[in-house]
Amino acid sequence: MPATELTPPEAARWAARAGLVLPAERHAAVAAVANHIHGVVVVLRELDFADVPPAAAYRAGEEKHDGAV
Repeated sequence: MPATELTPPEAARWAARAGLVLPAERHAAVAAVANHIHGVVVVLRELDFADVPPAAAYRAGEEKHDGAV
């Protein structure tokens, strides 16, 4: 997580900047969700996907099983 998390007033300001009207009673909830999403993204960025092919390499319905469990 960042040293400073998104505060409810900042969430309202960002929503207004995006053209969204955010009622005052939703500021805290939106800030909490944004902080949670940011925390998940931070963890995902730390994962090593070196041996994993890009999603475009997969074809739905064409799974190949090598017998490994």
